[in-house]
Amino acid sequence: HVQLVESGGGSVQAGGPLRLSCAAHYTYSWYCLGWFRQVPGKERELVASFKGDGSTSYVDSVKGRFTISQDNAKRTLYLQMDSLMPEDTAMYYCVADRLCESRNRYWGQGTQVTVS
Repeated sequence: HVQLVESGGGSVQAGGPLRLSCAAHYTYSWYCLGWFRQVPGKERELVASFKGDGSTSYVDSVKGRFTISQDNAKRTLYLQMDSLMPEDTAMYYCVADRLCESRNRYWGQGTQVTVS
């Protein structure tokens, strides 16, 4: 059983920061964690993620502005978002891939980020 609970979303002015958190509850196995976002009418986009070797990956549009991190002891995933732009407005989802395989993906309920 996997449960992902996001928090930290909200409204912010352009140029400001926001930090998202995701509390991951799971037992056994090994997971790679990441963040997706989705704008109504568009496909979900992988924003940032951890790979199996511990390295990180970012979509080009957020490189240099967003930072993904995790506290393994707390099983919490973070997304520090700086220099936010209106185009970052979206629903942000935490995901956990069991054994780092996308076919075994679990989703959180999402948290809304609005940049104006």
